[in-house]
Amino acid sequence: MPLNIAVPDVTKDLSFIHLIQNASVLVQLVMGLLLLVSLMSWWFIFLKMFAVRQAVQRSEEFEEAFWKDADLNRLHQNISVMRGDSGSMGRIFSAGFTEFLMLKKRHSMDSSAVMDGTRRAMRATYQREMDSLESHLAFLATVGSVSPYVGLFGTVWGIMNAFRGLANVGQATLAHVAPGIAEALIATAMGLFAAIPAVVAYNRYSHDIVRLASRFEIFMEEFSNILQRQT
Repeated sequence: MPLNIAVPDVTKDLSFIHLIQNASVLVQLVMGLLLLVSLMSWWFIFLKMFAVRQAVQRSEEFEEAFWKDADLNRLHQNISVMRGDSGSMGRIFSAGFTEFLMLKKRHSMDSSAVMDGTRRAMRATYQREMDSLESHLAFLATVGSVSPYVGLFGTVWGIMNAFRGLANVGQATLAHVAPGIAEALIATAMGLFAAIPAVVAYNRYSHDIVRLASRFEIFMEEFSNILQRQT
């Protein structure tokens, strides 16, 4: 006569939702924090992706217009009409050329003083543009470096509770300890899920912004040389 042995539904007990619901309050708080941080980092990742892509595109468009049109006054008027749509390089050009025209009207100033003022105006605008491009990068760096440790903290706490629960069990088996360990490991997985995209995005956008910064500095030097010849 065959024996009917009841097999526990391990799949149900170890399902993702079931494990989260049965986790301790502290582990659930850690998971909730990591989920919130992950959503925020993805929001900033997409915002930064569009911002950097737009900055590169507008810089290329401005450089093409700058080297194609030799009339700086006409280019400056076009940039003034476009206002915020001119891009970072266009705003650097506009700030420098506006200061150059103002200082050039003062006949008491020599050419070196005019150029120094022009470079300071471009440098100030350059710093503002770089601050805007680098915004939220610090948050991504923080998420990438801290999230794994936050998840590990939830894992350690969950495993501690799992082994403490074994103290009241006469005969400990894998079935007793597996759910608690699985609950704890979810926190580590969520920490890695939050950290990996943030690290990849931070490295990518930092590289792109450094290249843009070099591009802006080269343009400022070339533009200064052009203005120097006009003085």
